[in-house]
Amino acid sequence: MHKLRTVVFALLIFSAPAGVRAQSALMNLPRPSQHAVLTQRIGITDITINYSRPLVNGRKVWGELVPYGQPWRSGANENTTISFGDPVTIEGQPLAAGTYGLHMIPTENDWTIAFSKMNAAWGSFSYDQAEDALRVTVKPAATDFHDALTYDFDDLKPDSAVVTLRWEKLAVPFKMGVNVHDVVEASLHNQLRGRVQYEWQSWDDSANYLLAEKTDLDDALKYSNQSIQIEQRYDNLMTKSQVLDALGRKDEATTARNQALGIASPDQLYAFARALQGMNKQDEAFKVYRDLAKRYPDHWRAHAAMARVYSGEGNFDKALAEANAAMPGAPGPIKPILQGFIKKLQDKQDINKT
Repeated sequence: MHKLRTVVFALLIFSAPAGVRAQSALMNLPRPSQHAVLTQRIGITDITINYSRPLVNGRKVWGELVPYGQPWRSGANENTTISFGDPVTIEGQPLAAGTYGLHMIPTENDWTIAFSKMNAAWGSFSYDQAEDALRVTVKPAATDFHDALTYDFDDLKPDSAVVTLRWEKLAVPFKMGVNVHDVVEASLHNQLRGRVQYEWQSWDDSANYLLAEKTDLDDALKYSNQSIQIEQRYDNLMTKSQVLDALGRKDEATTARNQALGIASPDQLYAFARALQGMNKQDEAFKVYRDLAKRYPDHWRAHAAMARVYSGEGNFDKALAEANAAMPGAPGPIKPILQGFIKKLQDKQDINKT
């Protein structure tokens, strides 16, 4: 035991900056190299780097403080660790989910990045290549001076990021990727076995994700149907319509859309018509506006809808009357918009072109 403590003390002295009192491996005391944790989410996958931040403190780092050709803990104190909540790729090579000791072997021209299954070592003094889950080789690059060792997530993309170590005037990057689609789809299957399986929104949200990503549309349709079975809503019927449309089942899509519109609120009908206008389907939009006015004649949205119809037909006097009729019932934040409509209509301008 005495021998072990002597070795640990020697390692601490070796790793402490000149002029700084050695820290304790046994007691919770301030350390010269401060602890930091950095987390980035890619898709729904969390990546966490847990490290300590040594300072340059006037020393020559590369080739001296950090020798070339020897494993280095990629930080200070305990070995730096990196955790992946799901499987990832590193420089295109697969790596399983888990927490790894992050070690680096620097040379003047390239660096080896090692992901060790042993993640609780002190430094790299007991590093064993046989415990590596993965090794990759990368090129360092010059960077602005960083006194404190820093990790960053750079070049963020929906399914990837570049992890970069920066210290002194050197940057060491490696690219990490996540198969977001596979991860999310597996997660959806698991989540929908929990309490959320009893809520229509959960199934509808899941279907909408798959629809937006244009993937697993058969599952999206199953999710839509399950949502409707729990509680039939405008939202999930419209989602089903869009999924069926994406699957090329046009007649079924029309049936589902008509069901949705049949139970739509004034706000939902108005929003749907505006979406049609955004797709340059003006005649279809006006048909929905007229249906809104017929079903909810006293609602302010009905007046706003007919203001758009009459304006589109060039009947600015009737459009102006409808816009004025919409004002009393409109919510406060909407009134300035209607006032803008009124001014345009007074100037004989089509409000559908705004």
